[in-house]
Amino acid sequence: MNPGLAPDGSVAPLLADDPIWLMALKAVAIFVMLLLLTLFAIWFERKVVGRMQHRPGPNWNGPWGMLQSLADALKLIFKEGMIPTRADKVVFVAAPIMAAIPAFLVFSIIPIGGPVSIFGEQTALQLTDLSVGVLAAFALASIGVYGIVLGGWASGSTYPLLGGLRSAAQMISYEIAMGLSFVAVFLYSGTLSTSAIVNQQEGGWYVWLLPVSFVVYVISMVGETNRAPFDLAEAEGELVGGFNTEYSSMRFGLFFLAEYINLINVSAIATTLFLGGWRAPWPISAIPGVNEGWFTLLWFFAKVLLFMFFFVWIRGSLPRIRYDQFMHLGWKVMVPVSLLWIALVGTLRVLNRTTDLTTVETMAWVGGPVVVVLLIALLWPQRHRDTDEIDEVDLDDPDDPDGPDEDRDGRGGSDRPPAVVGPTGGRYPVPPLDLVVPVPPRRTPTRPPVPAGTALHEKAGSDVVS
Repeated sequence: MNPGLAPDGSVAPLLADDPIWLMALKAVAIFVMLLLLTLFAIWFERKVVGRMQHRPGPNWNGPWGMLQSLADALKLIFKEGMIPTRADKVVFVAAPIMAAIPAFLVFSIIPIGGPVSIFGEQTALQLTDLSVGVLAAFALASIGVYGIVLGGWASGSTYPLLGGLRSAAQMISYEIAMGLSFVAVFLYSGTLSTSAIVNQQEGGWYVWLLPVSFVVYVISMVGETNRAPFDLAEAEGELVGGFNTEYSSMRFGLFFLAEYINLINVSAIATTLFLGGWRAPWPISAIPGVNEGWFTLLWFFAKVLLFMFFFVWIRGSLPRIRYDQFMHLGWKVMVPVSLLWIALVGTLRVLNRTTDLTTVETMAWVGGPVVVVLLIALLWPQRHRDTDEIDEVDLDDPDDPDGPDEDRDGRGGSDRPPAVVGPTGGRYPVPPLDLVVPVPPRRTPTRPPVPAGTALHEKAGSDVVS
């Protein structure tokens, strides 16, 4: 065991000796680093999507257009901030702050490097190492969603409210799957400390040992950050802009900042839990000294950059899915798969510890039946619903030559209430047939017409003539 480390590999004893000035220096460094990474992420996304669409992207302000993100940030700072008349002003102002602050705090438990020496003080490249560090990051990410939900509610408008409700549904659906993807990591590592999980991947990354957990987490982190193709909380084609429609100036900028910092956070957590954290990949890790000192920063940010490229790649290549498909994926696919995977991983751990079976024999005894069941489920013929078997809602068509439908009592028409949604004829719903567009909540009331022959009417006419 390395000096200054706990028995499980945690660097908490090493961080306990940090002086106040060193902790303050780390906190300021994290804050500045996240701001710079946000500017870089915006520029990086524009350049990659531009190349995918055969256009250059930002190329005017600064070398390779790298100062374009800074120009956009300055523009947001100096723009006028407007608050809608019907907004809840206190919550409207506090919501962007509630979204941004937890995003900064998540990175405090991420180990971005190994033990180093800073001005003669032996420490680790991490602000704090909690014994429940992963759960703390999970809780902070959950708090950040409240800013989005309350921002949509406090705007006093319909579209932001719908965007906030969608964001709440995404939080509930995909945080369950994300939390379940962590369980297998906890079972194998035996700890919830982020630095201990990184140190226990010295012999091999968990992405090879727990591939299902890795895939579930990658899908969940896209839904958790409201990124395309799961950006249903701010779908421009449906909700104009979603929860942030009524925001402007730096209040909008805080939502924008929180989104990109959360993108960096989930990428850093995936790197920490599944890709060995700051450890170099094989076969580079076999070179002496590459997993020591300041070299470890290089490997960590290289992995985070790969995840950021993955975010940009799927945004530029996948279309936005329907909301029912999004919920179906979260509740009926990812949650059941995660539960079955946890049961399988738990069984493997128990057999490894209580029997004399080797790892290969254990995987054969447990994985064989699982593969058979998956093949049967995959090849099982699906039952196609016949349109004649669908219990369609009775709708009276005035143009039907046969007249209204007969009910069971032989009376004309139907005594059932009118349908809200018409017959589907399949699995895709159709819009309501009696849809009435509601009046906008903040539309300026029009002045009632002046009756003819009155004094006001004659005065209005003389004003028009003059």
